[in-house]
Amino acid sequence: MHIMSAPPTIGQQVRSRRRQFRLTQAELADLAGVAVRTVHEIEHDKPSLRLDSLTAVLAVLGLELTVQLRQP
Repeated sequence: MHIMSAPPTIGQQVRSRRRQFRLTQAELADLAGVAVRTVHEIEHDKPSLRLDSLTAVLAVLGLELTVQLRQP
């Protein structure tokens, strides 16, 4: 039996990529121009984040947010 797992969340992807770069949350926050708390909240998938803060963190990590139509 094959068990399907959920795709990684944005927070999981950000944390993984930050660790690949060997950055602390404070270092990433400084590079992105956001508060350390913001990085923490992103990594813990806080449901209410500022889009500009999220995209700044993603840009530092070489990631981007895309939007696509949902499959029915």
